Amino acid sequence: MRIRDAGVLITGGSQGLGRALAHALAAKGARVAIAARGRAALEAVAAEITERGGTAHALRCDVGDPQAAYALAARAASLAGPIDLLINAASTLGEVPLPVLLDARAEDVERVFQVNLLGPFRLTKAVAGQMVVRGAGLVLNLSSDAAVEAYPGWGAYGASKAALDHLTRIWAAELEPAGVQLISIDPGEMNTQMHADALPDADPKTLAAPGAVAEWIVERIEAADSLAAGVRLSAEVAA
Repeated sequence: MRIRDAGVLITGGSQGLGRALAHALAAKGARVAIAARGRAALEAVAAEITERGGTAHALRCDVGDPQAAYALAARAASLAGPIDLLINAASTLGEVPLPVLLDARAEDVERVFQVNLLGPFRLTKAVAGQMVVRGAGLVLNLSSDAAVEAYPGWGAYGASKAALDHLTRIWAAELEPAGVQLISIDPGEMNTQMHADALPDADPKTLAAPGAVAEWIVERIEAADSLAAGVRLSAEVAA
């Protein structure tokens, strides 16, 4: 897809990969709206992008709030223009240290699914209708290797990402005839705060930089029209 002048909404845009994607897409001329819960961090990212000549808008929002999606989509479109690209990057691990399922609280598991699965579902519903009307659009859902590998302690997170992968495939099967593409990408292990929260003993030198992963993802976005509907990709970025 063409990135220059595209309207882009990125959740989880205040840090990590979401922040890196906002910078990378704005640098290519996209009008970017970034959403997250922390206002100060969001506004700092938007200011960084603006100072570098890009266009970015900070929208404070909790994507795990069942009432938030349509208001967020409307605000993003009013500022960045019609949403051509939605990136569902916001995620939560839930309780940390990560508990095994026998010790997990149902309330924590529910919160993980609200943010990691239902948030992307609601936001896709909120933007996909207009994409269908225009006959074009891309929704990118960020997955994880925990969606396909059974890691002890990663039950809630892994199950939510596995469900998101399959939801992506179903959305793709339903919307491909209308010209709307959906893909999911496993970004791999990155040097982010989320990774540090989950695995505090990991050596940052062994982890990929979010900026490098973002550049790899942007290349996939640019080639999205040639990808199979609902495809799941794994980033190939060395530390």
